[in-house]
Amino acid sequence: MIRMANLIAIFALASSAAHAQQDSVAIGKKLTTNNCAVCHTFGKGEPNGQGPNLFGIVGKPMASEPGFKYSAGMKASASGKVWDDKLLDAWLTDTQAVAPGNAMTYFEGDEARRQKIIAYLRTLH
Repeated sequence: MIRMANLIAIFALASSAAHAQQDSVAIGKKLTTNNCAVCHTFGKGEPNGQGPNLFGIVGKPMASEPGFKYSAGMKASASGKVWDDKLLDAWLTDTQAVAPGNAMTYFEGDEARRQKIIAYLRTLH
């Protein structure tokens, strides 16, 4: 039989994890706004900027935003790739390593920061 104290501890851990995830997303939104909003938009139906709109990027094929003119380097590297956590992490680490010759140059060496950005991007659906 599970004791009441054990149940309380389980609920407290679950609540703590949920708050940590919310904090991660909030920080990710701020990082994304500060680092990416110069070129990208994030809202459903918003126009592309210098870069494509990132709404719904997770699960979307690479270089597939309607109406956006991708660079030759991006188009050449996109075949069969779908934006998931692993690809986004690689992209945020070094855009040129993922798609050599693409028009975007970005390097985020801090894994925790990359994960927070990805957590926020996952909410855009």
